[in-house]
Amino acid sequence: MRTDGQVTIPETEPSSKTSARVELAEAMDAFGVLKQLDDAWQKRDCAAVERLTTWAESTLGGRACKATRNGRPAPARKRYTEAEFFLPNAADEDRWFVALARKPDPAYFLFVNEGDNWRIGAGPILVTGRSREPIEGAVPTDDPSTGVKARLAPQRYLAYLTDPAGVSGVTFPKGDAIRGLFDELVQRAEKVRPDRLTTDVRLLVGPQRALKLPDGGALVIHALEIEYRQKAGPGRSSLSHPLYGKGDLRGFTGKAKPAGLTGTEVVLVATEITGGTKMSTIALRRGLATLTAD
Repeated sequence: MRTDGQVTIPETEPSSKTSARVELAEAMDAFGVLKQLDDAWQKRDCAAVERLTTWAESTLGGRACKATRNGRPAPARKRYTEAEFFLPNAADEDRWFVALARKPDPAYFLFVNEGDNWRIGAGPILVTGRSREPIEGAVPTDDPSTGVKARLAPQRYLAYLTDPAGVSGVTFPKGDAIRGLFDELVQRAEKVRPDRLTTDVRLLVGPQRALKLPDGGALVIHALEIEYRQKAGPGRSSLSHPLYGKGDLRGFTGKAKPAGLTGTEVVLVATEITGGTKMSTIALRRGLATLTAD
């Protein structure tokens, strides 16, 4: 085009950074990656599993996939259908969206675009109560209200799970799935005696992915890692009560009676944050990512 000064300015194509909004048709097409991943797991094609996953699902698919080649059963994956798609509605380099599949059981999925390919970042995350349907639009990380709450949600989960005395003040509603996980963490050490057990909980680091809810709240997708270190009790050469079964032991470690284990589980979480101060777990899934033996 030309300006008033008759200086020629070349036409420019829209920047990829400003035209990267995820469209519904693209999201619907990307949902097909799920079937590809299911087929890859059934075939124990670990290269394909790596290619089709990222973030939490990549962590869950690395050594866990290789363990299936050593006798560990491959995960039973359901074919999910009747999906609704919730889009960030923003042009950003971080291209992602969330899907809620209704059948066979409600579950959330996080899809992330990397290198012009769609990958599964998290899912299925199984709905534990009633599902929530976001409205279009991501929660800005710099939002002074909801954005701050969404950003702090993973840290609040971490504080809750690592605070048996309850001094942090973080609470969850009665019946919340994370309360069940907390109880398990507290009780596991007693259940494996005379073995000794220590536990470490940490965040699985990743970009904030949060969508707006109709009531001014947010749906936040995040993840935690739980590391268990189990040692045989005094005078014993092998564990009395291994945390994991024979299939996991054989697939990951090749040992039947180890003297010690170190296992890492990934916990995928979908959290509802209300317009006020309440926070609750609406979907959760756990999976064993790594396991080594002494």
